[in-house]
Amino acid sequence: MPTSGVCMSIINARHKKNGYGSTTNPERFLNQDFQQLKQYCAGRNVRYIDDMFPPDRRSIGKDLLNPSQMSQVEWLRPGKMSSNPSLIVDGVSRFDFGQGIVGNCWFLASIGALTFQKHILGQVVPLEQNFDEEYSGIFHFRFWRFGRWVDVVIDDKLPTINGRLIFVHSNDPNEFWPALLEKAYAKVCGSYSDMNAGTPAEALVDFTGGVHICIELSKPPPNLWELMYRAGKSKSLMGCGTPQGDTSANTVLPNGLVQGHAYAVTGVKQLKSRGQNVSLVRLWNPWGQGEWKGDWSDKSPLWKTVSPEDSQIVVGDDGEFWMTMEDFCNFYSDLDICCLCPDFLDGSSSCHWKTSSYEGRWVAGTTAGGCMNNIDSFWTNPQYRVNIDQLLNECGSKQGDKNMLVSLMQKPDKRNRRLVQNLHIGFSVFEFKAQKGKFPASFFSTHMAVAQSKTYMNAREVMEFFTLKPGEYLIVPSTFNANETASFIVTIVSKSETHVHENSGRHNHDHDEVEAQFSPTEIGGDDDNKREFFRQFSDKYEEVDAEQLQNILNEKILQGDLKSGGFTIDACRSMVALLDSSITGKLNGDEFVRLWNKILKYKEIFFLTDVSKTGTLSLRELRNAFMATGKKASDDVLDLLALRYGASSGHITLENFISLILRFDCMSRVFKQLSDGMTLTLRQSEWMYISMYT
Repeated sequence: MPTSGVCMSIINARHKKNGYGSTTNPERFLNQDFQQLKQYCAGRNVRYIDDMFPPDRRSIGKDLLNPSQMSQVEWLRPGKMSSNPSLIVDGVSRFDFGQGIVGNCWFLASIGALTFQKHILGQVVPLEQNFDEEYSGIFHFRFWRFGRWVDVVIDDKLPTINGRLIFVHSNDPNEFWPALLEKAYAKVCGSYSDMNAGTPAEALVDFTGGVHICIELSKPPPNLWELMYRAGKSKSLMGCGTPQGDTSANTVLPNGLVQGHAYAVTGVKQLKSRGQNVSLVRLWNPWGQGEWKGDWSDKSPLWKTVSPEDSQIVVGDDGEFWMTMEDFCNFYSDLDICCLCPDFLDGSSSCHWKTSSYEGRWVAGTTAGGCMNNIDSFWTNPQYRVNIDQLLNECGSKQGDKNMLVSLMQKPDKRNRRLVQNLHIGFSVFEFKAQKGKFPASFFSTHMAVAQSKTYMNAREVMEFFTLKPGEYLIVPSTFNANETASFIVTIVSKSETHVHENSGRHNHDHDEVEAQFSPTEIGGDDDNKREFFRQFSDKYEEVDAEQLQNILNEKILQGDLKSGGFTIDACRSMVALLDSSITGKLNGDEFVRLWNKILKYKEIFFLTDVSKTGTLSLRELRNAFMATGKKASDDVLDLLALRYGASSGHITLENFISLILRFDCMSRVFKQLSDGMTLTLRQSEWMYISMYT
């Protein structure tokens, strides 16, 4: 039997806690084991062919090649294109390759930045691979993908037309690391066409798994050059992009820059010109050609105003050029810096930033409350408590500096990158004191956010830097619209000691008045009359089985209240198992009365919280009903209950609500026994399992 989705989530969480999915122990992408596959091919003296990313039109994807081009495509191994193929020839450089016909300049610009950081490059491209005596036509690469590192296996068949690579190609015909790296990332994205269009930030994060900082160049910080200089020294990767033109075409402007195009930042330098300091930025065009034509370009006369030593940094037409910081901010829209840790922001090693990440999910109806425009439902969004300690030592003297970065990244729900529809996402930060439980709607009606993302964006990631004084804060990530389902990752980076935990426990205030309306006298009634009623339908041993119970509940006790045919026989068997303390497969009089009282209580709660008066509970009403029963559950558990017991419409019937609460009550008692150190007999364990999961 395949592992269920819930069980798989638990297993994945446990694996991650044990280090699976880390840089040293990456997850096997599509469950392909590189070493096993390589040994299999070597043992049989065959070349590997990847069934999960086959060398055919499916891996190229749609709308990238016309039918005539597609018919000419031939997938060749490097040995068919070169007499002496190698992964790397004479080291790795940004000048090794040029872009092909797929519009993935964002990816290639990021590779250009990657070539400057050899330790990160070796993490992405395992350098021990080659076309040696152990060659079997199989390679692997590693990327960070939405919270985990994955090891991606590919064969080395590459798409060509007339023997020439149609996508990224090396300037040295014997070098194949760029083409193989591109193929591995295309597999992660779904196809080569799925790599069309993007921003450098996406690939920079996937190369490092680190912290992403985005700087809007229309409003740059006053110390931007110093920031970039320190970032370069701290082994960060940097990329940038030009604004999009009137169309999606990459139009080359008269100044030599390309509209809507990604570039790598490959250096910064200050030099003396006519007695004045000039701050310069070096940029690289992944096309391998096409350069800036303004001040400090390759042929600019301004290079004659600097020392002979400084003038040597200018080279030929290779796609790389210099420009002033002012021109950089004027002609580029944003700068992306990606690093393992943002220590460089302080310009000192005395402040050490700490990173923590949390995975969550918005589920329509339960934990997808939308932005604060939806004030009645905003509180249902996932919540994260953050306690910020006092900054210490030299960091304390910089208390006014920005001390926390919050990133919100949404996870895709589609295998193919081009099919992913990003939602508009954002987050808000609130300050609080001595508040317990999940924060209710009333809290957000009376408290303003002390920080928030600038706007809700339909982007993979939104992030902001804040200055927060020591204290307690609540971070609430949300979609702009309510009732939109998606998964996300919240990353919190702080240079002070922080303590973060998910705040999805039961709220203790809004539902007190609901719970107060239920007392034992109201739900209990006359137990003697119930026993007398029971005897009319029980057998000669004064017991009822599941079939008899089904008839009593549907035809007598709850007649007229049930909307969808009543309790099924399986539901009644489960009820018998839940309350059958003697494990006979039947209920006696006391057990029946206990079940009856529970059903009456849950029925009253059901109709009280059915404010829409539809005879069913919406997922939001389910939250209130669940809380009114006195049970405690996290947002994750509520999401699972809604998925397990809700109809396709998202609504829950009375009989499903009763079944839900009865089973949850049983599970709570079992886990309490286990936490108290008690053990269950094998028969008890089996019976509990049957009652909870059938």
